[in-house]
Amino acid sequence: MTYLMPRGFRALIACTAIVAAPVAAHAEQFINILTGGTSGVYYPIGVGLSKIYGEKIEGARTQVQSTKASVENLNLLQQGKGEFAIALGDSVKYAWEGNADVGFAAPLDKIRGIAAAYPNYIQVAASADSGITTIEDFKGKAISVGAAKSGTELNARAIMGALGMSYEDFSKVEYLPFAESVELMKNRQLDATLQSAGLGVASIKDLATSVPTTIVSIPASVAETLGAPYLAATIPAGTYEGQTADISTLAVGNFFLTHEGVDEETVYQMTKQLFENLPELVAAHKAATAITLEGALNGMPVPLHPGAERYYREVGLIK
Repeated sequence: MTYLMPRGFRALIACTAIVAAPVAAHAEQFINILTGGTSGVYYPIGVGLSKIYGEKIEGARTQVQSTKASVENLNLLQQGKGEFAIALGDSVKYAWEGNADVGFAAPLDKIRGIAAAYPNYIQVAASADSGITTIEDFKGKAISVGAAKSGTELNARAIMGALGMSYEDFSKVEYLPFAESVELMKNRQLDATLQSAGLGVASIKDLATSVPTTIVSIPASVAETLGAPYLAATIPAGTYEGQTADISTLAVGNFFLTHEGVDEETVYQMTKQLFENLPELVAAHKAATAITLEGALNGMPVPLHPGAERYYREVGLIK
């Protein structure tokens, strides 16, 4: 027996299909951006990207998540708990290899690259009252080395090791994010803080305008001892209140990352909108002035996501 659907009901089904079609074609895409502490540079960069993606990627719903930065971000990516993350190059390298000593119990094989970002400068700030003028003066002092097993703390371990020092040389070691470290310094409960961030990081600006502060140099020879991804660098005079001379230090590149489970079109759009809206990102934080399309693939420690690769082929960066 043949059943004939009533004409009115057929019309209703047809209308429903027409209305539903655009929703399916433009499904909502959630983009969780993993950053760092709110007083660092990762966070304002993430906020800037969130605004760009929310406005420029059709159907995108964005969120910025404050984290303990590099190591946590990489582990969250591996678990699929973020679509975009910022992390230091040495942390990315350790994650890909699966270095348990720094927080990666197994290789994080789902991580994929989007682009090289800006360099982090390893910035050491000491209270003038502490008498610290060199890294060697840290012995017997109270120091904050960043959140435990964060990218900053990994940098601190590496630098101290290169200088033949360890945390046992200090009177006290605190594992604190940037803002909390600065608050303790203002209250004379800490002598110095080591922070790995873009130049002009808000926390050290706050410190230098609140109490007399010394920006401590790290010799270029440390970069030679450690090798890649560490490079000799300079903090230009005037970066912080009272800093009247250039200060030698080290730099480590940051990377924008995703994971293999994010679909190709979304990563293509994230890459495209990043480079097509760099002025807006620079407005979020001047550290973004160092991000360039020409340098997008420099030193990438992990495979590119196919969506990012598609964009670079489109613009001729990959032949």
